[in-house]
Amino acid sequence: MRTFDELGVAPVIQQALVELGFEMPMPVQAEVIPQLLEQTKNIIALAQTGTGKTAAFGIPIIQKTKLKELSPQTLILCPTRELCLQISGDLSDFSKYVEDIKILPVYGGSSIDSQIRSLKRGVHIIVATPGRLLDLIKRKTVSLDNVHTVVLDEADEMLNMGFTEDLDEILSYVPTNRSMLLFSATMPKGIERITRKYMKDPMEITIGRKNEGALNVRHIYYVVHAKDKYLALKRIVDFYPNIYGIIFCRTRRETQEIADKLMQDGYDADSLHGDLSQAQRDLVMSKYRNHSLQLLVATDVASRGLDVDDVSHIINYGLPDDTESYTHRSGRTGRAGKTGTSISITHIKEKSRIAEIEKQINKKFEKQEIPQGDVICEKQLFNLVDKIEKVKVNEEEIERLLPSIFRKLEWLDKEDIIKRIVSLEFNRLIEYYQVAEEIFEPTEGSSRRKKGEARTNQYDRNDGGSRQAEKGYSRLFINVGKIDGINPAVLMGFINDNVKSKVPIGKIDLMRNFSFFEVPEEHASKVISTFKGMHLEDRKLLVQLAQDADNTRGGKPKKEFFGNKRTKSGKKQRY
Repeated sequence: MRTFDELGVAPVIQQALVELGFEMPMPVQAEVIPQLLEQTKNIIALAQTGTGKTAAFGIPIIQKTKLKELSPQTLILCPTRELCLQISGDLSDFSKYVEDIKILPVYGGSSIDSQIRSLKRGVHIIVATPGRLLDLIKRKTVSLDNVHTVVLDEADEMLNMGFTEDLDEILSYVPTNRSMLLFSATMPKGIERITRKYMKDPMEITIGRKNEGALNVRHIYYVVHAKDKYLALKRIVDFYPNIYGIIFCRTRRETQEIADKLMQDGYDADSLHGDLSQAQRDLVMSKYRNHSLQLLVATDVASRGLDVDDVSHIINYGLPDDTESYTHRSGRTGRAGKTGTSISITHIKEKSRIAEIEKQINKKFEKQEIPQGDVICEKQLFNLVDKIEKVKVNEEEIERLLPSIFRKLEWLDKEDIIKRIVSLEFNRLIEYYQVAEEIFEPTEGSSRRKKGEARTNQYDRNDGGSRQAEKGYSRLFINVGKIDGINPAVLMGFINDNVKSKVPIGKIDLMRNFSFFEVPEEHASKVISTFKGMHLEDRKLLVQLAQDADNTRGGKPKKEFFGNKRTKSGKKQRY
């Protein structure tokens, strides 16, 4: 691998690169930089997001800029405001020691007047989103007559976002003899149309295979029932204690719903989607970039241009419609030479989609089972131990407090202190998974069951009350369900707290708004009569034989009856 000096990079730029921590060129930089410095006319570079593309085109553009000519010489077009700011910021970093170079980001959502004033003062490089640039062109406040280089960054994303006509119009204002550099992660048909129309005999540089996934990203998928997707998501997040990830959803509504649920359950999460104002988007991204958020729940469109190097996990809350979107999603992790994991929560009918994506990205998916509660607890506990072991102790700050602390805890031995620290941190987590139902892959005749319960007589839980009770048992209906926050342990405790003598409980089937449970035939009438006329706050409780329940389902559930426990501060606990 050649050094930046051997690639022909000017010393003044190398000085800035060294300060930024650039040691050796990345593959796309080693391929592209010499070609641009040698005046290659048209280049198509196919490489994954996060492989160093900005430096690949930015370094030679800066080096070739004629500083005495104070007019736009290079135009860089990108799909989003976030990417526009990211690129202009990177170019400013690369050109730190290049005196008097003027780089201007042009994007919507900020003052157009200030951008016009900057253009009037003169700029060398414009980094722009198509919409705002067209606005400035039509106002006759920017001239592209002297542009000799056009860069289309994330070109496939711009086409996906519907910028085809805007690109055509913008390029009509640029001299026909200009050079064009097209950078893209994938090569859809729309890109081929642009290359045929605007690029003569382009050189194609491909890092990896076309449309291939990043080399250092691991691909995992889980198969679950649709109704179990959110519970599966929580388990996956809990299984990776130090996760710093992005959860991709298909719609704005689903994105907000999942983010709200995660926040209510105590996770450091927030949403990013098109219904947010620019100020809200900026606030969310600021919190995510500085790690105040652990999880960002986003739509594909809203996340375009998102440039964060240390994302550890991508979670697909369902597969996207096309392989290109999957490639872009998974490309958000495993960047800057780091490893990453792309996780997909799927249903049984998506097996063919997994195979299609595998073929396209040339990567094999690993099929895994949803982590069980005891495994999650163990992993979380050992993560805490690691943190305790590695924590930096500020001896000076705590020295004056230590004698009082030692006196307070001197009656406890080392083992007791360790147990109490662990319990303080993890009691709620352990209690949650002790009673949580395990989640199993949907196969013919399978269902979820309580942890530790044997698999017997599996059936479709959507069959309502039609399933026959076990021999010697009666099947009863109760008008509370999963939406009320109950689980088998809560329901069993509720029944036995109210029925005078302890009643053995058989199979329990939780639906959204109601549930079924089985008791020995000799106890059925006693259970029904116990709950007759009983109310939970202002709601009438209904318990009856399952076969009699068809016409009486519909008691409106109230979430506060079960679960949703709150702390003294009023904030919901995580589990």
